[in-house]
Amino acid sequence: MDAVAMRSALVRWFRRTGRDLPWRRDYSPYHVWISEIMLQQTQMDRGILFFKRWIARFPDIRTVAAAEEREILQCWEGLGYYARARNLHKASKAMVELYGGEVPDSYEALLALPGIGKYTAAAIASIAFNRDIAVVDANVERIFARIFNIDKPLKGSGTKRQILRLASDLLPAGEARIFNQALMDLGGLVCTPKNPVCAECPVAEYCASLLAGCVSDRPVVERSEKTILITMATGVLMHEGMLFIQQRMDDDVWGALWEFPGGLMEEGETPEETVVREFREETGFAVRVSARITTVIHHYMKYKVVLHGFYCRLEGELVEPRLRAAQAFRWVDPQELSDYGFPAGHRKLIKYMAESGAEWLS
Repeated sequence: MDAVAMRSALVRWFRRTGRDLPWRRDYSPYHVWISEIMLQQTQMDRGILFFKRWIARFPDIRTVAAAEEREILQCWEGLGYYARARNLHKASKAMVELYGGEVPDSYEALLALPGIGKYTAAAIASIAFNRDIAVVDANVERIFARIFNIDKPLKGSGTKRQILRLASDLLPAGEARIFNQALMDLGGLVCTPKNPVCAECPVAEYCASLLAGCVSDRPVVERSEKTILITMATGVLMHEGMLFIQQRMDDDVWGALWEFPGGLMEEGETPEETVVREFREETGFAVRVSARITTVIHHYMKYKVVLHGFYCRLEGELVEPRLRAAQAFRWVDPQELSDYGFPAGHRKLIKYMAESGAEWLS
């Protein structure tokens, strides 16, 4: 393979057709950092919408560092994987303390910040500062598996090292920003996971798997993990026009987000019985279920979560809750729910309640 010709063709293609993304307009290190964190586990179109909303609310690192965690999580709501937002908040404070409110320009310094791993550090250093560092994500792994006709699964450490070495060898000195983004666009637009558009590929003539007629077999696919079903029930407790919410522990799944009490259904329980038991165990409240709201489904990694929602009332007088599964609680006006970050399932319940004509959420 003529490596020089291949990377030249790729760079020419990117200069001609590269996507107009908001963080590419000035390559602000802050913008590049936010985009890289957001685009982890997030589709591009959705990432752009959230990026614009984020920058409008937090125009620089100091505004992120000065914000309360609740503001950060509320603005992040809908992106999922909330540890990203909490780490971004921690990293912003470190940047203010250590780097005067700027993103550091070295790979090593970036890697030392919360929430920034090897890939993200390489991407920021390369794209924001044009450092000569190869950036290898799932898109690049797929491209190289096809171009070099790699017949081993990508998850193997040996395969990952091989692809990183190939990417580093191909990297043109002084043009890392352009080359790495060209690979990202190639994977996102042309060399896609399914139905790659080989006729439009700027490096098709160098692709070993295309020449061998096995593009559809690359990369080698491993058997996917089986989806795990989780069935839960939760209760929206209303008392004198206010709703009870509690904040999850920091180290929980969806840590520090707010929720309505509830949990896993135990064997032999009805969803209503689960709600009553969970309230008793988590808060000490005795409640009764007054009406069904709806059932929502959401997916998280390998899990399919079925969440049954119910309206609840207190049995007896209001007492101070005894929290066992949360770090804080609040009684809030229904109109204030949008000010708090909720996991996807609970947010779907809130949306359903608002749209179903419930007067107290209208």
